[in-house]
Amino acid sequence: QIQPVESGGGLVQAGGSLRLSCKIIGRDTDSGAQGWFRQASGKEREFVAAISASANTYYGRSVKGRFTISRDNGKNTFYLQMNSLKPEDTAIYYCAVRSTTSASTTDSHYDYWGQGTQVTVSS
Repeated sequence: QIQPVESGGGLVQAGGSLRLSCKIIGRDTDSGAQGWFRQASGKEREFVAAISASANTYYGRSVKGRFTISRDNGKNTFYLQMNSLKPEDTAIYYCAVRSTTSASTTDSHYDYWGQGTQVTVSS
């Protein structure tokens, strides 16, 4: 059974940084693509970042240049480094795992989801 397990959310001031982690249990990270999505209160889920099996990366327009997705295959874990955080980044962040090797910006293309972690950015 494949299970992504998230960690690393919390409260941070505007301008600060946080790193989210997602450990994949039951599957090697380099066998498929992974992504991060977020959902703010009262809004639809939004694409944040994705990484393909060959390590090509993709970012949502609102986070490009501030967030970085990466992966450590030895630890079976992928990450979302978030810098220069803004209050509008406040949301529940979800990691997601896709069974195919190509990344996608569409949440319905992902097969396994983490439990979600709250990120709150204060002004």
